[in-house]
Amino acid sequence: MQDLLKDIFSFLPPHSIWDWLIITFIFAFFIQVFYYLYFFAKIAFYKQPTVQLQTAPVSVIVCAKNERENLLEFLPIILAQDYPDFEVIVVNDNSLDDTQDVLKAFSLQNNNLKIVTVPDNDRFYGNKKFALTLGIKAAKNEIVLLTDADCKPTSNQWISLMTAYKNPQKKIILGVGNYEQQPSLLNKLIRFETFYTAIQYTSFALRKLPYMGVGRNLSYHTDVFFNNKGFASHHHIISGDDDLFVNEVANHNNTQVVLNTAAHTISKPKTTFDKWIRQKQRHFLSGTHYKLKHQLLLGTFMFSNLIFVGLFFLLVFNISHVHLIVGLFVLKYIIQMLIFRFSTKQLGNKDIIIFTPIFELFFMFFNPILVISNFIKKRTQWN
Repeated sequence: MQDLLKDIFSFLPPHSIWDWLIITFIFAFFIQVFYYLYFFAKIAFYKQPTVQLQTAPVSVIVCAKNERENLLEFLPIILAQDYPDFEVIVVNDNSLDDTQDVLKAFSLQNNNLKIVTVPDNDRFYGNKKFALTLGIKAAKNEIVLLTDADCKPTSNQWISLMTAYKNPQKKIILGVGNYEQQPSLLNKLIRFETFYTAIQYTSFALRKLPYMGVGRNLSYHTDVFFNNKGFASHHHIISGDDDLFVNEVANHNNTQVVLNTAAHTISKPKTTFDKWIRQKQRHFLSGTHYKLKHQLLLGTFMFSNLIFVGLFFLLVFNISHVHLIVGLFVLKYIIQMLIFRFSTKQLGNKDIIIFTPIFELFFMFFNPILVISNFIKKRTQWN
C-alpha cells in the first residue's frame, strides 16, 4: 500500500498527457471508493433498528391492468397478512380480461377487499397515476401501502414491518422490491440492475438524502400525497408514480428505510428482452426530472465509474505504469464486491454478485443507448 501511494503522488505535477490521464484515473478511483465506503457501506453493515410495531389501520393499494393470473396467485397472500386492521383496495385499470370477475369473487369471501374501477375514458386510459390516485382517494385509512398486482410479500408480516414508523415525523417508508429468480441471462440482468438501484436509493436515504422509492413496496401517509397535490407536477410523464413522487416529497426528516427481508416483495420479471427494454425506457423518463442535487449525486457516481473503466482500458497498455493501473482497478473491485456481498444480507440476490464486473460493464454502455432512444421515440402509454 505504501508503494501504491508513492506511485500515485509521483505524477504530481503532471508533465505529459499520460500524466494527466493517470491523475484523472486516480481521481475517479477515489470518487468511486468514496461512494462505496461512505454511502453503500451503510447497507453492507446495516443493523436492524428497534421499531415499535403499529396497529394503526392501513390501506393496501394495488393497481391491476389485465392481471387475472397474478391476482389469483398473489392477492390471497396479501389478504392473509397478519395485521389487526387493514383493507385491500384493488384498482381495476381498464382491464380487458376477466380481472373484474376475479375481484368480485374474492370480494365475496373477503370483507376487507374494496374494488375501484377506472372509468372508461380515453383521456385516462392506461394512466397508472390516475388509477393510483383513485385508489388513494378511496382509502379510508391515513396510511397507504403500495404494491403491484404481480408482486407478493415475502412474509405475512409485510404490513406490520412496512408501517412500523420510528417516530411520528416518519411518514414515508421505502421498502425493497426484488424480482423472482429464474434460470436465464435476462433474469440475472434484471435482478442485478434491481440490486444496483436498491443499494443506491436505500443507502442515500440512510445518509439523509432520499431521492426515490419503488412502487412495488412503498408506504406513506395520505396527507403527504394530498398536500403535494398528488402527481400534479408530473402527471404528463408516464412513469414516476413512485420515484418522482418520492423525489418531490421525501426529506431526511420524514423518510425511513425498511430492509428487513420479511418486508420485501417479490415480483415477476419480464421474460423477453423486448418487454424489458420498453419497461426500462419508461423508467428512464423519470431520471431527468429528479432534483438537481440528486441528478448531480447520481451523475457523479455513474460518470466517474465510466471514466474509471474507460481509462483503465486505455492506460493498461502504458507498460511503465501498468502495476499502478491494474492495482487500483483490482482494489476498487475488491471493495465493491465485498460491500455488495455483505449487502445481500439486506437486499438479497446473492447469486448474481459474482457477475458484477461483467453486468456493470454491460449497463455502462446499454443504459446510454436507451436514454438516447427515448429522445427518438416518444412513448405515451403505461402498459
